[in-house]
Amino acid sequence: MSTAGIEFRNVTKRYGGPESPLVVKGIQLVVPKGTLTTILGPSGCGKTTTLRMIAGLDAPTSGQILIDGADVTTLGPAERNVSMVFQSYALFPHMSVIENVSYGLVVSGVGKEEAARRARAAMESVGLTGYDQRSPSELSGGQQQRVAVARSLVLEPSVLLFDEPLSNLDARLRRSMREEIRALQQRLKLTVAYVTHDQSEALAVSDQIIVMNAGLIAQAGSPAQLYEQPDSEFVAGFMGEAMLFSGEAQADGSVRLGPLTVASRRPVAAGPVKVAVRPEAWQVVPGAAPSAATGPGTGTLGGKLVKQAYLGSLIELTIATELGEIFVVSPDVRRTWTPGEPLGLRLVEHSVSVVAAR
Repeated sequence: MSTAGIEFRNVTKRYGGPESPLVVKGIQLVVPKGTLTTILGPSGCGKTTTLRMIAGLDAPTSGQILIDGADVTTLGPAERNVSMVFQSYALFPHMSVIENVSYGLVVSGVGKEEAARRARAAMESVGLTGYDQRSPSELSGGQQQRVAVARSLVLEPSVLLFDEPLSNLDARLRRSMREEIRALQQRLKLTVAYVTHDQSEALAVSDQIIVMNAGLIAQAGSPAQLYEQPDSEFVAGFMGEAMLFSGEAQADGSVRLGPLTVASRRPVAAGPVKVAVRPEAWQVVPGAAPSAATGPGTGTLGGKLVKQAYLGSLIELTIATELGEIFVVSPDVRRTWTPGEPLGLRLVEHSVSVVAAR
C-alpha cells in the first residue's frame, strides 16, 4: 500500500498549443497519506494549476499523477475520489444547509434517508449540528466555510483540496478557521493539499510546505525548515520578511557580516556568501557602541533609529547602519524610542541563514 496520498512525477502543464509557455515545468512532489501539505507562492507561480491537476479539473501536458498509489493522470474529477473546497464556497443559495451537504450523495444515487444521515454526521464533525434547515444567507462567513467543508467530507474522499479557503474571512475568523481545518484534518487523518499565498497561514496548518516560483518547486520541507533554513534568496524573502546581506564565510564555518560573526547552520565553503536575516533575529542594545566580533554570535553593529511603528504586541524599527537600513521587530513596546538615538544591534543564531554563495 502506498504511503503517498498524492504524487506528481515530472508533471508539466501548458495552456494552448506546443508553442505556449509552460505554467508548470516538470515538478515532482509527494503529499504523504494523512498529512496536510500547503502549496505556497506568489500569483502566477503555478500553485492553483497544480491543485486543479490534482482535482482532475486540468489535465497535465506530460507526466504522471498518482493518488493512493493509483495512476489517475487520465481520469476525470468524478473518478478520482477527490473533493475540493473552493474560495467562494459555491453553496447553492436556494437549498438548506443539509440539502447542500447531502447534494453530492443524492446525485450519485444514495437514498435520501442515508444521504441525510451521512450529511448530519459530516455537519457534526464541523460543528454545525442543528443547522439543518438554515439557508446559506442566514450563515456567517465562517459557518458557510464549514458547510463547504462538510459537503466535501460527506463524500469520504481520499484527498481533500482547499483553494485559498480563508481569503474571504476577516483576520480573527481566519485564525480560528485555520485551527479548525487543521484539527479536523488531524482528527480524521485526511490527506489534504491546501493552496494559499499567506505565509503565516501555511506555517500554522502544514506538515509540509511546497514553495513554488515560476512553475517550479523552489523548496519543499517542514514549516521550520523553510522558515529557518531557506535554500535560496527567493524562499528566504517569501517566507517572512528576511533581509539579505553580503557576508564572508570563514574556514571554521562562521560567517562575518561587517563587525558581526554568526555560526552557519549548514556546511559552507570559505568565501563570499549571502545571508538571510529575519527581523526578529536582531537584539537591540540601547546606546551600545559598535564592537568587533570575537567568535560566533558576537559583535555589535552600531546604528541610529530612523523610524518606528507601534503594533501593540511589538514594535517595528528601522535602524540605519553601515550595512544599510535594517528592519527590526522588538517586543520592547514599553520603552520610549526616539528617532536619531544611537542603538546597537546584535544577532541571535535563530532566524539567520546562509542562503547562497555569490
